[in-house]
Amino acid sequence: MSLDRYYTLGRSGLRVSRLSLGTMTFGEDWGWGAAEDTARAMFDRYLEAGGNFIDTADMYTEGSSESLLGKFVEQAGVRDRVVISTKFSYNAQPGNPNAGGNGRKNIMRAVEGSLRRLRTDYIDLYLLHTWDRLTPAEEVVRTLDDLVRAGKIRYAGLSDTPAWYAARAQTFAEAHALTPLVNLQLEYSMVERHIEHEFVPLAIELGMGITAWSPLGMGLLSGKYRPSQAGGEGEGRLAKVTAAPGFERFTERNWRIVAALEEVARESGRSMAQVALNWAANRPGIASLIVGATRLAQLDDNLGALDFSLPDALRARLDEASAPDAPFPYYMFVDRQQTRIHGGVAVGDKPAGYAPPVWVDAVEARDVRASR
Repeated sequence: MSLDRYYTLGRSGLRVSRLSLGTMTFGEDWGWGAAEDTARAMFDRYLEAGGNFIDTADMYTEGSSESLLGKFVEQAGVRDRVVISTKFSYNAQPGNPNAGGNGRKNIMRAVEGSLRRLRTDYIDLYLLHTWDRLTPAEEVVRTLDDLVRAGKIRYAGLSDTPAWYAARAQTFAEAHALTPLVNLQLEYSMVERHIEHEFVPLAIELGMGITAWSPLGMGLLSGKYRPSQAGGEGEGRLAKVTAAPGFERFTERNWRIVAALEEVARESGRSMAQVALNWAANRPGIASLIVGATRLAQLDDNLGALDFSLPDALRARLDEASAPDAPFPYYMFVDRQQTRIHGGVAVGDKPAGYAPPVWVDAVEARDVRASR
C-alpha cells in the first residue's frame, strides 16, 4: 500500500493518501520545528512518494507552517494535486475574545488569514480545531456551509470535540440539507485508544473518516525509547509537553506497550515507528494518519509504514498489550453482557449480500407487476 493509492475521505468523493503530511513542525517558532530548507525537503519527498494530503493549522508555529506550506505549493505548481487541510479556533489577538473560538465572526476572520498565508483562493478541508465549550454546533455548521457555497472551502470537519457535539453537528447538517462533515481529526495510537469507545462507531455510522494525529504517541512509539536499552525520558517535544495535563506518556502501562512494540518490530524486521503506524492505519474507522517529522530520515522511515502486512499473531500481541480500559457504560456492552441480552443466541449484523439494496427490490417489484 504505497502513498499513490488513494481512498475517499468519509462519505465524500475526496481522495486522500493513507498517510498525511503533518506540518506542525514547519518553522522554528516553537523551538523544536524544522528550518525552511528541511521542511521543503520533506514536502518534496512526500510528493515524490505519491502523497497528496497535507495537514496544517493557522496557529502552528505562529502561522509559519501555513506560510511555508503555501510557498512550497506555489513554487512546485501543485495546488490542484494536493489536498490542503487547515484549522481554526485558537486566538490570534490576545485580549480580543472574538479573534478566537468557533463563532461565525472568528471563522470568517480566520479563513481569510489562512487563505492569504496559504497563497490560495480555496481550502480543500477546513476544520474546527478544538471545541470552545460555547458555540452552538448549529452556528458552526451553518458557517461552514456558507464557506462551501462561497467557494472558499471544499469540505469541512471537526477536530478535538466531544462525540456528542460531533454527532449533533452532523445530524443537524443532514436534517437541514447543509454541507455534511466528512472528517474527524483525533488523537489515536497504541497508547491513546479511547476514541474506540465512542468516536469510531460515530464516524463509521455518520460518514466521517478519522484522521489520526500523533499516531506515534508524540514520539513514544518512534523507536527512540527502547526498554531493552533502558530508554530514558529523552528530550525533544515529548519531554517538553509530557508534564501537561492529558499528555503524560511516561507511564507504566505505556512502557509495557513500548516493550511489546519493540519485540514485534524486531520479529517483523521493521522499525518500531513503521509497525506502530501500520497497526494504527489498519484499525476500524481510520482514514489517514498524520505523520510529522523534524528530519528527513524520520519522514523516510514513516513513509514505508504501509508497504507490508503485519502478521495476525503479531498484530494480536499489540492489540492485547495496548487494550484500553472500558469505563462505564462501555463495560456493559462486552460479549458476555450481549449474550445475556440476546438469551444466549448469537445475534449480529446481517452478512454482506443478505438483503439486496432497496432500489433492486423496486426494480424486481416493477418487473413482477409487468409480467402479470
